[in-house]
Amino acid sequence: MQGFLDFVKSLGAARMAAMAAVTLALVGFFSFLMIRMTEPQMVPLFTDLSVDDSASIIKDLERQAIQYQIKNDGAIIMVPKDRVARLRMKLAESGLPKGGGVGYEIFDKSDALGATSFIQNINHLRALEGELARTIRGLDRVQAARVHLVLPERPLFSRDKVEASASIMLKVRGALEPQQVRAIRHLVASAVNGMKPERVSVIDETGKLLADGAAQTNAFSGAGADERKLAFESRLRNEVEQIVSSVVGPGRARVQISADFDLNRITQTSDRFDPEGRVVRSSQTREEQSASGDGKEGGAVSVGTELPSADRGGAGGSRDQARKTEEIVNYEISRTTKTEVIEAGRVNRISAAVLVDGNYSKDPKGAPVYQPRSKEEIDRIAALVRTAIGFDAKRGDQLEVVNLRFAEMPPTPIGSEPTGWMSYLQFTKEDIMRSAEIGVMALLGLIVLLMVVRPLVRRIVTPEGMEKGGRWVGGPGGAGAGVLTDAQGNFLAGGMNVSGDAKGNITNTGGPNVAIVGGDEAVAISNRTSAMIDIAQVQGKVHAQSVQKVGELAEKNPHEAVSIIRSWLHEDAA
Repeated sequence: MQGFLDFVKSLGAARMAAMAAVTLALVGFFSFLMIRMTEPQMVPLFTDLSVDDSASIIKDLERQAIQYQIKNDGAIIMVPKDRVARLRMKLAESGLPKGGGVGYEIFDKSDALGATSFIQNINHLRALEGELARTIRGLDRVQAARVHLVLPERPLFSRDKVEASASIMLKVRGALEPQQVRAIRHLVASAVNGMKPERVSVIDETGKLLADGAAQTNAFSGAGADERKLAFESRLRNEVEQIVSSVVGPGRARVQISADFDLNRITQTSDRFDPEGRVVRSSQTREEQSASGDGKEGGAVSVGTELPSADRGGAGGSRDQARKTEEIVNYEISRTTKTEVIEAGRVNRISAAVLVDGNYSKDPKGAPVYQPRSKEEIDRIAALVRTAIGFDAKRGDQLEVVNLRFAEMPPTPIGSEPTGWMSYLQFTKEDIMRSAEIGVMALLGLIVLLMVVRPLVRRIVTPEGMEKGGRWVGGPGGAGAGVLTDAQGNFLAGGMNVSGDAKGNITNTGGPNVAIVGGDEAVAISNRTSAMIDIAQVQGKVHAQSVQKVGELAEKNPHEAVSIIRSWLHEDAA
């Protein structure tokens, strides 16, 4: 214990303070490293949350005493990775996140007895708008959505019906494509009874009109025609590229198709009469007969004389007879009325260009060698493309299949996924980021140990005399037995087997490799722990030898020793 106290006293106040500071710094630094490296990995629980959903979720997490982090102004909530799945199921049980707005859950806690029909209709409208907004937010690129529905009631005793309409405001990431806007319009129109897609207006957060619900749109005019043309070309291109790639290899065929559409809408009406197809529609026959005489000869006229069998006695009077027949026949001629409507969007012509790469082989050195394809193979590929696009020479279609070498090398085939122990080497992005973080922390700790802790510890364990700089006072040439003092002249050691130079630098030649540099130069020590032990032993031996020599001198010369002591007693204290 006494030796430990002496060691503490020999260190001094400055060194004790330095040791305390180093200890506190090390404890704090390594505590930070341990806390940071043992902290659970945080991953997103939910993203793109509304303020209401974030508040509800955070309240539930605090109730369960679960660690969490908030990012992006509450839109993202981070939780430990090992608890994500259970938390999502637990929150889903509570109906979180709701997705913002009000949905059909508005009817869960309503008082049906005290609610009027007007309140019920308003709640139904709010619920329908909220559910549509949630569905639209589930689409890609849509960050937020707000839906307004106008569902007018049909007035009593009125034959006219006012059509329903809707307006949608979207907050998107980037820009929506026209087909996506059209899909949103059809989605809303299909969810609301009696609504047409043309009655749905869509705008974005900048006020840009994406779809006009007041104008009557034509599917084959303006943007609709362009979309149909692009869709038709894209479909044909994918089909042709798929069938050609199956022959020449994936990524070794390029296909471009251009289609010419007729966007004119034509309505034709024609009447055709068939003279051979006569049909009697009606028939009318009329027959008239009359007879007349002068009455001068032949006697009196009686019933008997008018009978057919009566003998008129050859009377000489004259008699006239007349007969008339009239027939009217009406015929219906066969007639055909044809009304033909030719819709817009007819394909007038298709032009296709197919570029295929050649074959590749390796020379004896392993370098790839290009080989063009044969004409027969190109002709077979052209026949496949003609069949795929519905080639019609009368329509003016064009097709070109060209074999040229691609600028880039053929793609390397993708191998199968590794199995066995190789599957453990498949790191995800989160694993790589975590490993990088641990590596940075370890590197930082090593730098602190080498650049901060090591110099401070070396300064603390260095003897005070060596730290301040020493001088060697010895025999001729600075070699042999002598005395080692510090910068103030205080005795440090003597009688060591050392050598020195004119600048006061000394070297111990009888022990470990210890170099003590005097003056204002630094002190460099190798094998520091064993060197300090050896120096302490040498100092003890030097003191013992000095005391022994003084005793021998006093025994041999007692009178001189007494005289020296007396002179010291009579000297004034300095």
